[in-house]
Amino acid sequence: MGATKIIAILLLVVGAASLAMGGFSYTKDKTVVKLGSLEVSAKEKEQVNIPMWLGVGAIAIGGLLLVFGSRR
Repeated sequence: MGATKIIAILLLVVGAASLAMGGFSYTKDKTVVKLGSLEVSAKEKEQVNIPMWLGVGAIAIGGLLLVFGSRR
């Protein structure tokens, strides 16, 4: 299997996953107060939304690479 087919399949999978999930979230630590050796921190949950057009574009490009990528 060539590199073009692998990239095409990865684009198809990532595009389908982005359409299904719509985004992802992660937790980051944030220092709220720091007084000498005393430190108070909080965890913040961040949400990253992936636009629908990006998922559809990845699927379209992956499909085109899969169909036309192996022709020479």
